[in-house]
Amino acid sequence: MTDDKHHVVIIGGGFGGLYAAQKLKRAPVRVTLIDRRNFHLFQPLLYQVATGTLSPANIAAPLRSTMKRHPNTNTLLAEASDFDLAGRRVLLTDGRIEYDSLIVAAGATHNYFGNDHWEPLAPGLKTLEDANEMRRRILLAFEAAEREPDPQKVSAWLTFIVVGGGPTGVELAGALAELARDTFRHNFRAIHPEDSEIILVEGRERVLPTYPPRLSAKARQALAKLGITVRCGVRITDIQADCVTLTSGEQTEAIPTRTVLWGAGVAASPLGKKLADAAGIETDRDGRVPVEPDLTLAGHPEIFVVGDLARCPDGQGGTLPGVAQVAMQQGHYAARTIRRRLGGKTLGPFRYHDRGSMATIGRMRAVADLGKSTFSGSFAWFLWLFVHLMYIVTFQNRLLILVQWAASYLSWNRAARLIMGKSPLPLWQTTDIAHQPPTEK
Repeated sequence: MTDDKHHVVIIGGGFGGLYAAQKLKRAPVRVTLIDRRNFHLFQPLLYQVATGTLSPANIAAPLRSTMKRHPNTNTLLAEASDFDLAGRRVLLTDGRIEYDSLIVAAGATHNYFGNDHWEPLAPGLKTLEDANEMRRRILLAFEAAEREPDPQKVSAWLTFIVVGGGPTGVELAGALAELARDTFRHNFRAIHPEDSEIILVEGRERVLPTYPPRLSAKARQALAKLGITVRCGVRITDIQADCVTLTSGEQTEAIPTRTVLWGAGVAASPLGKKLADAAGIETDRDGRVPVEPDLTLAGHPEIFVVGDLARCPDGQGGTLPGVAQVAMQQGHYAARTIRRRLGGKTLGPFRYHDRGSMATIGRMRAVADLGKSTFSGSFAWFLWLFVHLMYIVTFQNRLLILVQWAASYLSWNRAARLIMGKSPLPLWQTTDIAHQPPTEK
């Protein structure tokens, strides 16, 4: 017998989709949560996987486990490929599914600003696969330097370019500096990892440009204390396998490097373009779908677009940022709207409540913008730890992360320094490995 309850289909098990599903737990509806991965990923901590502090399982939770106490929710491992809006159907790569209400929360991917050919040379950080690949390249750089007899090539292997001075770039650069200067100290015999050069490149005039200027200055000071070179007002104009070209005004500079890490921007999932085409509307230049004040698609009140995929005005002439707390609130709002409609009621337009922004810059260093109050230093760092633990989906993961953080803090060690994936051997051609140990410092 067919269940005739209102059917809500949610595409995406990220923050927006998961929070919508959780809000519908006790609603008189059937929920189908679709994702091409079988887990929810806590993306704000991906950089700690990329630098060996946390393991992938620490920041990911199986969707079926997360939804096991939601009897009205079915989880499908599937990939949405297109939409039949007239027939109210989501087209999958291997089938189709009908809906009464649809919540599209497909998230975002990397944005190379028209230079997609850079992606193989400068991995971004959006998925666990990205984090594993970034960690692989970082660790292999030190291993290659250990085997390289040419000092100039050693210098290139130990030069790391982090592109983007937003929270992702700042946190990644800080963690990488601590990995090189503290965790790897005395781990190698032919190189001094603490001599690594880490360069953070930001196209605008200050790091963390969406934060108050005072916190940007504090962040830059913290980066400098870690030995990180910050280059603001500089653009990346070319990336090669062994070199990066920086441009500032009319001046260009080539920096030999073998490791470029991308954290400069995001673009909406390609699924957004499919949805917009089906609705006869245009996406913005980042691929985001314009939404009505209630987060619905123009002309389709049964379709909600939330999270990184939605181009939602912020009421001040701009648009809401693609951050986790926006997606969470929008997911909750879409679910509440559906519940109210089923009861014959309406809900006012979506209002975003900014609860602040935080970024950590290594051990005991962070900045926090809470609107009326701003903090930096150790207090902001402890606040950052607490808030991130609170939003990890499962208690088990919170406990695992807390234990791992404590161990890392007390020992300066990073247990997840594992090289996985492709064979490292093609990265270098050196056969002479009879090195003399470096001069003791």
